Amino acid sequence: MPLDSMPSEVLLKILSYLDAAALLCAGCVNRRLYHLANDNFLWVRIYATAFAPKRCYWTVGSMERTAVSLHALSVEDKDTSYWKKEYIARQVAVVKAAVAQLLTPVNPCTGLRVKTKEALRLSGLSWVILLREKGGKEHVLEHADLCMNDSSVMAVWHGKDWPRLAALASFDLCGVTPIFMDRSKSPAKNGYVALCKLLVVLHLPFFIYGAGPRWHSLLAKYSLSDLTDSTAMGSDRLVQTFRLSPGLLVGLWKRTGELAFIMASLHFHQLLERSTLGSAAAPYEHPTHAPLLDDSPEYGLRGYQLHLDMHGGGDVYLCSTFRNLFTNRGDIENGYVKLMVIHSQDTTEHLPLGDVGLSWRAGVFDGCIKSCSIMDVTLLDECGKPFWCFSSPVCMRPCPSPCDGPHSVGQTYCIDYQDPSGAVRVELVWLEETEEYFVVSLELHLSVAGVNRWFGTQY
Repeated sequence: MPLDSMPSEVLLKILSYLDAAALLCAGCVNRRLYHLANDNFLWVRIYATAFAPKRCYWTVGSMERTAVSLHALSVEDKDTSYWKKEYIARQVAVVKAAVAQLLTPVNPCTGLRVKTKEALRLSGLSWVILLREKGGKEHVLEHADLCMNDSSVMAVWHGKDWPRLAALASFDLCGVTPIFMDRSKSPAKNGYVALCKLLVVLHLPFFIYGAGPRWHSLLAKYSLSDLTDSTAMGSDRLVQTFRLSPGLLVGLWKRTGELAFIMASLHFHQLLERSTLGSAAAPYEHPTHAPLLDDSPEYGLRGYQLHLDMHGGGDVYLCSTFRNLFTNRGDIENGYVKLMVIHSQDTTEHLPLGDVGLSWRAGVFDGCIKSCSIMDVTLLDECGKPFWCFSSPVCMRPCPSPCDGPHSVGQTYCIDYQDPSGAVRVELVWLEETEEYFVVSLELHLSVAGVNRWFGTQY
């Protein structure tokens, strides 16, 4: 029977058998079903079943208990879709409350929440990239792989269905969260079957709603015009990689110049907020930090703590914590505060790194980009609060001048990273005898403007 000739009463009866997620999906079919799927009588029953207080008696059936709840809920004086909005708002609040309970304990070594990984799994959070063609057409791709590390998570996209690179202009990285906590799992059987029957009866296209309704939170925007020599990283026999800020690695096939994979390295600091509390058009804005004023002449220059991780596709090369870092006013120059973490002259501070490489996979192909890795930096202030955090691909390059020190007998390399908050410089030496890299120098350069904003100082 054509949809236009079917009475609204019959359609509403069919829609009453759907669960919340299926009802939302049915409302996306066309304009008529959208208006019918917003009916307050449908949504007030769903709301009452999930949230309204119930007077339960052992002798009363489930339908009678629901009726008791519905009696206390008003429908006639409410705007269209009022109870739909109320139900979704309550479901979102349930998810956020459950996640918030996991985010309270903080690791004193890293300054990060202890149960971030559990909170990510509970929320059902995932990440997508939205590729945008020059003509305006958009492609949404779900991440293919996910790798959890101590301080970050790496999301990877690969496959054979990429649009042609020449047709693409830019792309967005977004966090996506299911509105209903249980929608991150398999769809409810009853709602799924009822939705399928409805589509068959109406002769409408069949679609799967397993992912359920979700909201998007923009993390970053990237321009593909930035894939230039200045952003080139390492390569192997199959792919050439490029780093885009913040925290992105793009791999292109050497033979065709087309997209092979995209890796996004996301630091755990405020990752849940950034991935859920923004909108599809604007990223989440961090609350303004209120500085704790102190009249100490060295305030903001002492008591730092650094947690540094370096890893590459499952292999961990370095995981170290450095405490009681400090500097002096005399080390402030060119708009930066210099913190020495590892001194080249002190061999007791030098650290083995092994043979570094960043593993990748794209369909049936895989490889390893030598001398590249992911660097996670978590810098805490003297109160143990995260001051500067990032996760980014980095690459070793030969140093123009060798560093001084007992380990300077081999080829010297350096890793440089910079963003608006500061810069990191690592110097390494390759030891032929043991076939490994040694970190012989590590410097942090903090933006003076950032230090002044955080601590309320005037350096």
